[in-house]
Amino acid sequence: MLIASIVGARPNFVKLAPVSRAIREFHDEIIVHTGQHYDYQMDRLFFDELKIPEPAYHLNVGSGSHGWQTGEMLRGIESILMKERPDLVIVFGDTNSTLAGALAAVKLHQRVLHVEAGLRSYDMRMPEEVNRVSVDHISDLLSCPTKTAVTNLAGEGIREGVHLTGDVMMDILMECLSLAQERSDILDRLELDEKDYYLATVHRAENTDDPGRLKSIVDGLSEIEGELVFPCHPRTEKMLRKSGLWQGLDERIRIIPPVGYLEMLVLEAGAAKVLTDSGGVQKEAYMLQVPCITMRDTTEWVETIEDGWNVLVGASKDAILDAARNFEPRGRQRQVFGEGDAGKRIAALALSDNDK
Repeated sequence: MLIASIVGARPNFVKLAPVSRAIREFHDEIIVHTGQHYDYQMDRLFFDELKIPEPAYHLNVGSGSHGWQTGEMLRGIESILMKERPDLVIVFGDTNSTLAGALAAVKLHQRVLHVEAGLRSYDMRMPEEVNRVSVDHISDLLSCPTKTAVTNLAGEGIREGVHLTGDVMMDILMECLSLAQERSDILDRLELDEKDYYLATVHRAENTDDPGRLKSIVDGLSEIEGELVFPCHPRTEKMLRKSGLWQGLDERIRIIPPVGYLEMLVLEAGAAKVLTDSGGVQKEAYMLQVPCITMRDTTEWVETIEDGWNVLVGASKDAILDAARNFEPRGRQRQVFGEGDAGKRIAALALSDNDK
């Protein structure tokens, strides 16, 4: 059985790692890299650290508007799928690479498995929400990370092909955390003491592309008492410079380049609190039992909110500052993301699909 795994962005790579490893025990796999992320710190480093096999194809699409980028990916993926004719195409998460991969496969009548299906923020202004909803409705097999995701799909009339597998990010975190803490000296290099700093990430278009929201977030982060470490996404830096917010920012917060997966785990685990607009970082903070402050109006990871380990503050400077000072977890965590065997479950799901 030949499986084509379509990836292109940092979140896709993390999800691919445990799935690819499990798949290759039973199936042949080709990895198609769209090139949505291409900076070393956002791309190659993840393949090296997570020991992901080399892509069979690299489209080198790069940056661009949503329509242009998705169109270029769709064109390139289609030609590869026509040549290789895989038995199953796997897409991950909610990026433009995810949408392009699913669309290309469906148009060629090739079966699609969506990893991390059923997530909903119910905010269609988010490009990620548009992508995940669209992909869920055209996929044949849906790998859901949580029971909430299964419920969301049922509410939209999607019941066939839905499987609760657990979250692949739990797999990779359990596999890599000890290794990360052994290998990384990032806390020493940055002269950070555990639980004595805040960690912040900002990259969502809803925040970076709105000058008012971006300024309010930056103002809030800048006034947090204590050291705040900010691994800055290349696109975020571009928007900060464009809006004039970059000048003097490094005097108020600790700006560092993007870091790889292992070093990010160490920074997250050691932080007093995490402030983010990333879905993946929200989950990782929860799994690492670190309080999370989410700078968005909605989240697809509602379990982290329900359990009291995450709080939504939007882009409000005052709400960001109040949460940084006062928010503390108030509930017990549940085992909502599975037991760390989602990759094996997904590989088994692919194998059972081949038997039909």
